[in-house]
Amino acid sequence: MVKMCQKSYLLQNSKGCFLIKSKKVVTSFLLFIFSLSVKTQIINYVNNPSFEQVLATSTASPYDAVKFWGPIDTTKNANYLFSKLLGTVPNALGYQYPKSGNNFIGSQFYCHPTTCVNLTRWYPRNRLKQILKPNTTYCAKYYIVNTNNCVVGIDSYGMFFADSNLDTIKYCSIPLTYINAQIEYQGNIISDTLNWVPITGTFVANGSEKYMMLGNFRTNAATNTLVINPTYLPSLGTDILIDDVSVIELNLPAFAGQDTSVAPGSSVFIGRQPDVGIDEACVWYRLPGATPLDTIAGFWVNPAATTTYVVVQTICGLVKNDTVVIHMNLVGLEKIKMLTAELKIYPVPAGDYFSIGVTNEGLLNGFNNLQIINSLGQLIREEEIKFIEGQAKVKTIEISAGCYSVILWNENGENVSKKLLIAK
Repeated sequence: MVKMCQKSYLLQNSKGCFLIKSKKVVTSFLLFIFSLSVKTQIINYVNNPSFEQVLATSTASPYDAVKFWGPIDTTKNANYLFSKLLGTVPNALGYQYPKSGNNFIGSQFYCHPTTCVNLTRWYPRNRLKQILKPNTTYCAKYYIVNTNNCVVGIDSYGMFFADSNLDTIKYCSIPLTYINAQIEYQGNIISDTLNWVPITGTFVANGSEKYMMLGNFRTNAATNTLVINPTYLPSLGTDILIDDVSVIELNLPAFAGQDTSVAPGSSVFIGRQPDVGIDEACVWYRLPGATPLDTIAGFWVNPAATTTYVVVQTICGLVKNDTVVIHMNLVGLEKIKMLTAELKIYPVPAGDYFSIGVTNEGLLNGFNNLQIINSLGQLIREEEIKFIEGQAKVKTIEISAGCYSVILWNENGENVSKKLLIAK
């Protein structure tokens, strides 16, 4: 249930609700610094957490074909790519679809040596976006499901975090039983071949961890097994699928966004940029009321009147919340209409750059924040721009050809949007 404090804004601290009469008592400088830190803060430390980025060789070989993922020893394999885009979902190994996105990977977490001679254990490895912070508690998670061809289900799933010493492991296809995994699954044998099951837990980083490895780090004797598909007996192997891997600070503050004003009919983005792990942790509500609006880190809203939104964030059982108020700005409506009508983007189509501007420079006062959004609603770029005599030039060399939306924002949260067509 959402905990609300009447006639006040709600801030979360270690003791629960702390009430202040208005967020306006916080200085503009502190709001700016906090906003800047939220935008640049790493939320999920895992690179390519749902395996959507693939290598150019993925169509030729699906082994270790996802960016930022691979084996400890490059002469071995650690994962196999399954993709809706490549036509390998569903497939001969099963009928599972990704938990999110278009891709997931398969791996081998158990193989009894007396009956499974040619198969070995695999250990997918990821180089994290940044070294973990010392003395900081993290919530780590990944989802697994057995393939339909999986002979035995097991209860041994772990996550191991390490520094560059991980590269000194010489034998990576055997049970790495000497490794003390920070995260160890504590549940029963997983026999499901349909539903994604979370492997999750918390640990305190020492500040040297820049790699993460998934796998079964127990001995064969310590790995409890259950035959779930006798078709391929006497082979006793465990083939699993993996998706949505995340490593997030346990004490991450909930973030709904800054209170802002918009003209009627305008849209505004609230919350954080969506990402694996944090999306499922955030549930949004519109006050008053207890009916969820969405489960995502952040999204666009278009309120018809001044509206308060609250996000309830749950990370490894730790619940936090934050509110944001979107005010209607009737005074600025005519100015927004005029700016929308006069604002021009050229050339059409654009190539390595485009220009944006108006004849009446006064309409652009304060509109210095530019965002480029793709056709899927994803933020491609955000930057501060400076208009000279009502004109500004924006480089698009690294942006692929396609149709985009260019959104200009001012300090009051008002925005105007124009279409941008790029041809390369």
